[in-house]
Amino acid sequence: MPELPEVEVVRAGLAPALVGARIEACTVLDARALTRHPGTPASFEGELVGRSIAGAARRGKFLWFPIAGVPRAVVAHLGMSGQMLLRESGSPTERHERIRWDIVHPGHGELSVLFVDQRTFGSLAVDDLLPAPDGAAGGRGTDEALVPGQVAHIARDPLDPAFDRRRFHSEAARRSSAIKRVLLDQAFVSGIGNIYADEALWAARIHPETPASSLSRASRERLLESVVEVMTKALAEGGTSFDTQYVNVNGQAGYFAHSLEAYGRTGAPCSRCGSAIVRVAFTNRSSHYCPRCQRRRR
Repeated sequence: MPELPEVEVVRAGLAPALVGARIEACTVLDARALTRHPGTPASFEGELVGRSIAGAARRGKFLWFPIAGVPRAVVAHLGMSGQMLLRESGSPTERHERIRWDIVHPGHGELSVLFVDQRTFGSLAVDDLLPAPDGAAGGRGTDEALVPGQVAHIARDPLDPAFDRRRFHSEAARRSSAIKRVLLDQAFVSGIGNIYADEALWAARIHPETPASSLSRASRERLLESVVEVMTKALAEGGTSFDTQYVNVNGQAGYFAHSLEAYGRTGAPCSRCGSAIVRVAFTNRSSHYCPRCQRRRR
């Protein structure tokens, strides 16, 4: 599933073409791409045709595009394999294309925005914008203290200027769950998925099954810094691509996979100590870590 760096790469790529653009046509090719939309495909199309996009924002793994003139936004979640691609106007329908917008931008002219999703777990929806509970800007890419209703339960991410580190420390100190499970809880801290949880825990030398409450404040702070560092580097490298399911808006893959230290490196030597990276089952996923550098405390 695309995590914060991948979704932010998509947001940043879409913003120049979308913000200020008018949607001339909206075509829903597959209603499964509207699982989060409360209405019908016809209502989705009707809400957008003739409207202009006023922004491109992100919180955690969610994107939203405010609609000019109304307190509503298009909310996007990429799911496991969703892509939002920019194409020339009139380009051929792509494999797994689910929704297409034909837009006109005052500076870039006519373009098409495609929502492509091989596994159909992603979706688009039109939703109300609500006041952000903490009064700060709703997310990356917007100055408005508004957030879609579907995103209101999502916590801020560690790259968000409004991320509350004191709350992170106080709540983590009360949780007996494994620290990796805590990192993956999007209502607690957002944007982190399996890849970046493994990478941050490796960088901080913390075993993924360590109870969050057993970590010292210094260890938690080191982990937060590792999350920020890993995600910042991944952003600079265009995100992580293992196959064609994640690409940027131009269809190009990210190359952070070449910088991974733990995730997906089962059996490879740890770059710190040379021990073989191990892979163990973790809920419906897997955890990758170094058994020497990330020893579990008893």
